[in-house]
Amino acid sequence: MRTHAKAQRRKGMSFFILCAFAALRAICLSIETPDGFALPQKGRVFEFPRDHGSHGEFRTEWWYLTGHLDGDDGRRFGFQVTFFRQAGRDGASGKVSHLHLAHAALLDAKSGRFLHEEKLNREGWDAFSSATTLDVRNANWSLKLDEVTKRITVAATVKADAVLKLELEAVKPLVIFGEDGVSRKGANESAASHYLTFPRLKASGSVKIGSQEHRVKGEAWMDHEFSSSQLDEGQAGWDWAAIQLKDGREVMVYRMRRTDGSTDAASTLTWIAKDGALKKAAFDWKALGTWKSPHSGGEYPNQVRIESEGSVFELRPVVQDQEQGGSITGLPYWEGACDVLDARGEVIGRAFLELAGYAGDLKRHLGGTQAQKRRE
Repeated sequence: MRTHAKAQRRKGMSFFILCAFAALRAICLSIETPDGFALPQKGRVFEFPRDHGSHGEFRTEWWYLTGHLDGDDGRRFGFQVTFFRQAGRDGASGKVSHLHLAHAALLDAKSGRFLHEEKLNREGWDAFSSATTLDVRNANWSLKLDEVTKRITVAATVKADAVLKLELEAVKPLVIFGEDGVSRKGANESAASHYLTFPRLKASGSVKIGSQEHRVKGEAWMDHEFSSSQLDEGQAGWDWAAIQLKDGREVMVYRMRRTDGSTDAASTLTWIAKDGALKKAAFDWKALGTWKSPHSGGEYPNQVRIESEGSVFELRPVVQDQEQGGSITGLPYWEGACDVLDARGEVIGRAFLELAGYAGDLKRHLGGTQAQKRRE
């Protein structure tokens, strides 16, 4: 009798555990946007080269390259090449389609000339992003990993004005920002991304402007993010910086801006040590100067001072006008090469500064958390 009772209790406990597991699994599987796109989850196990590739279950994804180049003749250049993938689901059929947007820009510091272009194509013959490795293309622009050499090649043109061809090699290992694989951008759990970065890449190749070609060397930074909602309610945009110091350290910082101009609590700064170790730290971000675009009318605070861990960095733009025009998206933003100065005014590194949401409606493109809230 006693043995039978024990068996019944064990059977009941097993049933309870099974039900609890099933309920937990159902909850995990239901964490998605109202239209069925995945949201970043903690504990994700990243596998490479697969996770260098495209993640079609998420709405938004980008591969973002910025860098500083020096010619053999001493001429200085800044560059940006970015590939975006944006998914949408047809409400009637449920079919998912993908749009591929790309931005390229080249700064010639000597002349002050800033060249930029955008491309937009539907997924297919003209645009593609591999789901198994880093292999992205939009028309004649490309970004590809050689899995044997571990080197990355990037090629882009800027209208008929310039050609950029580079080979990139990681100097430091890939880092994953955020807590347990998730980089939060707001209080709502859906305002988050998986954020992977090569913080320092050795770059070599060529820059051609007009008929003049320059052999170049330098350093680059590559971000890869995928998410389904980057902005939370009450947020207007962000200020972001990738700082590469001469001493071998880097700093990644983003300030999520609220509509009242205040800094959102989800803003973060992360130090990257020489060995690649990450350390989050408190910071203060202060605008020192602004530039008003004659193109969009947006006012960009493009000279800033950042203080953290007893260090002071001033980011000073190499050229004021480094605005991407937003000719296709209607979303102009400032993305520019900067020098990094310490408290004594000495140049201690280089940086790229991004200022988004000062012109155009960024929320319309990267929001979506309000719909998620209503669903919850």
